[in-house]
Amino acid sequence: MRLDVPVELEAFRKQVRAFVEQHAPGRKTKAGVRAPETEQLPAIREWTAALFEAGYLGIDWPAEYGGRPDAHPLEPFIVVEEITRARTWLPIGAATLAAAAIIEHGTDAQRDRFLPRIRAGQDVWCQLFSEPGAGSDLAALSTRARLDGDHWVVDGQKVWTTNGHHADMGYLLARTDPTASKHRGITAFVLAMDSPGVRVRPLREITGTTDFNEVFLDGVRIPRENVLGPVDGGWRVGMSSLGHERSGVAARGVELVAVLQDLLTLAGQRRVSGRPALEDSATRRTIGALATRVQVNTALVAMAKSHMAAGSDGPVDALCGKIFFSETNHDLAQYGMMLQGIDGILTETDPDVLSGGWWQDAHLYSRAYTIAGGANEVLRNQIAERGLGLPREAR
Repeated sequence: MRLDVPVELEAFRKQVRAFVEQHAPGRKTKAGVRAPETEQLPAIREWTAALFEAGYLGIDWPAEYGGRPDAHPLEPFIVVEEITRARTWLPIGAATLAAAAIIEHGTDAQRDRFLPRIRAGQDVWCQLFSEPGAGSDLAALSTRARLDGDHWVVDGQKVWTTNGHHADMGYLLARTDPTASKHRGITAFVLAMDSPGVRVRPLREITGTTDFNEVFLDGVRIPRENVLGPVDGGWRVGMSSLGHERSGVAARGVELVAVLQDLLTLAGQRRVSGRPALEDSATRRTIGALATRVQVNTALVAMAKSHMAAGSDGPVDALCGKIFFSETNHDLAQYGMMLQGIDGILTETDPDVLSGGWWQDAHLYSRAYTIAGGANEVLRNQIAERGLGLPREAR
């Protein structure tokens, strides 16, 4: 295991940092993985295309589609870290997931059709996996697809679809054999989001924003050539593409360090019992404990990156890291609210709110991290069963 970045990659990091400073489409004003406003989309599409053109995205794609197979395996992590450090936009949507599925399981015609459009920032993708009754237990999905001539006809509902209201394309899982066992009989599809019968309804969240959506599928016809991988083999397609989604791991370390720095700044501005908060022993103990957890998170991220680069990551490595990150992030945001005292009840629209209401938004959003990608309670069961070999929970 190697926790540091090799010296030869420092020049690459400086190069990426300079590129981000020059071309990034502005600073994000909200915490977490959020959807942009509609007017921000053109700039983000251009930014995505520029990152691909410069060779900073799609590094691990086949060479014929713009990848660099001889690149160092840590380069993609460095790119994500530098974008996150600048607090600007990572490419939005599920294009990374979709591209991984298309590259590994798609046909040559599908690769030629979809990958260049992803590279050019032309298509925003969304992930149509989760359902009202199938979130952490994705295999329980019930959206159905039946074959009708040269088309599959899809009926069902998806939910928690980030950027669904902006998406041009959808990466869809649907059940094609309702008689098969739970993890079988599922097929992966490429769905044009402007297809007749697709209805996207944004969900207004506690933050006041609409990052997630419900997607209703009513008799939607998908051409047979838009099946990804084998019919009834969609579970393996979906899980293998999720295994390629590693940008979140790289972002976790940088993100918490930034929030800790913001917390220290806030503590320097606030007063406790008439003194600066940083002179209060109880405040310093709490921030010290949180800072220790941030350092542990940084070590966990470094370990995960090392394992991923070496191809030695285990089945529960990502689960452990996700739980630790999400709960530390929540506690940082919560303490940021506490440090504001009575000012913590102000909202983002109040003229006197601190930091433009960033802490209020971060605190409200922080619970999403404990649910997205699998609720922490469910993930703890998976760690126990898959990682520790404990008896399965009674179902």
